[in-house]
Amino acid sequence: QILKNVRIVEIPKISDPDGRGNLSVIEKDILPFPIKRVYYLYDVPSDSTRGGHAHKELQQFLVALSGSFDLVLDVGKTRQTITLNRPFKGVLIPNGIWRELENFSAGAVCLSLVSDVYKEEDYILDYDEFVKEKASE
Repeated sequence: QILKNVRIVEIPKISDPDGRGNLSVIEKDILPFPIKRVYYLYDVPSDSTRGGHAHKELQQFLVALSGSFDLVLDVGKTRQTITLNRPFKGVLIPNGIWRELENFSAGAVCLSLVSDVYKEEDYILDYDEFVKEKASE
């Protein structure tokens, strides 16, 4: 069971008939938001954790372009871990969900497509504050 409003999205995969590799395309109909920012994480040590926050408004789509990592999602009462390890599958994370990325494999690359430019005021960085907000909803 996946958390409410979190979706695993299949990205179209086009296989070359001559065995020259695959191509995947993310176009506007894949995501429910226009992409305002793109960034990627790489060279992350396997014992490091990234993320550690939630967003008030921003939506995010994560894809493991190479290697693998675990995405830990939390809504205050429920936590779920999703392993991302295929470049043709991503996870759509709506606002209001705490996220952490951990267990990066060697060579892992995490692509992040987001619905807005960076805005410091959109971040919830304190987990206890996040849980209190969720309890009052």
